[in-house]
Amino acid sequence: MEEKLALIRFNNVGKSYYFSTDLDIHKGEKVVVETVRGLELGEMITELKDISEFNLDTELKRIKRRANRADLDLYEFNKTKAIKSLEICRDIIKEYKLDMHLVNCEYTLDASKVIFMYTSESRVDFRELLKELASVFKCRIELRQIGPRDKSKIIGGLGSCGLPLCCSSFLGEFDGVSINMAKNQMLAINIDKISGACGRLLCCLKYEDEAYTIEKKRFPKIGSRVRYEDKIVRVVGLNVISDLVKIEHDGNISFVPLSDIKILPQKDHKHDQRSH
Repeated sequence: MEEKLALIRFNNVGKSYYFSTDLDIHKGEKVVVETVRGLELGEMITELKDISEFNLDTELKRIKRRANRADLDLYEFNKTKAIKSLEICRDIIKEYKLDMHLVNCEYTLDASKVIFMYTSESRVDFRELLKELASVFKCRIELRQIGPRDKSKIIGGLGSCGLPLCCSSFLGEFDGVSINMAKNQMLAINIDKISGACGRLLCCLKYEDEAYTIEKKRFPKIGSRVRYEDKIVRVVGLNVISDLVKIEHDGNISFVPLSDIKILPQKDHKHDQRSH
């Protein structure tokens, strides 16, 4: 079989990476690969792709093999082992009185390396801790500081919508989210209400941002003047979902259908602004 590209994901909702292979493998199958962390078990999340579809400037690592029963059993054993190792590490951190909160623990497939993930508000000197952990676990140790978004992804939970957190259920990696997205969707800028379990802006602000940008092009701009029932009124708000325009005339506020509004030509609009 000719060389193909395989998109591999780790830990169910982790990031996905491309590897090369000449194996006849399919979406949903488990494979063993070598990563910067060591030997790991991953899952094919798409069917194989032709290399010719991509303009590659670096050589990709190859898939070592299709995962066998021994690999799958070892992966499950390591998950159980990681739970115990997490508790042991927490106890050691308490002994050293370090300002760090341990979040998760993972072993590479061959257990040659254990990765402890933690959060901390300040810089931590864990040189002595590393020595202690190495003597206890008898393998390579990696202490990785993570941010609040990654912490929520690992721990999981329910969002304000009542559903499992997006980051822990299907988001492979985080997209940039800005306060301008909330403004674009005309949400009240109440940080508590537009923040997720991680304390950062809700990832779902990204989902509808493009749709709002496109839909708002059909509407007059807030602050502009339009014609409604032979009167010139001022636009003071929009309801994009319901196709309504919030207007003000002589101190009276009302919502009217977008279809009943006539947007003034630019020259009429300027003239009307001068006359008012």
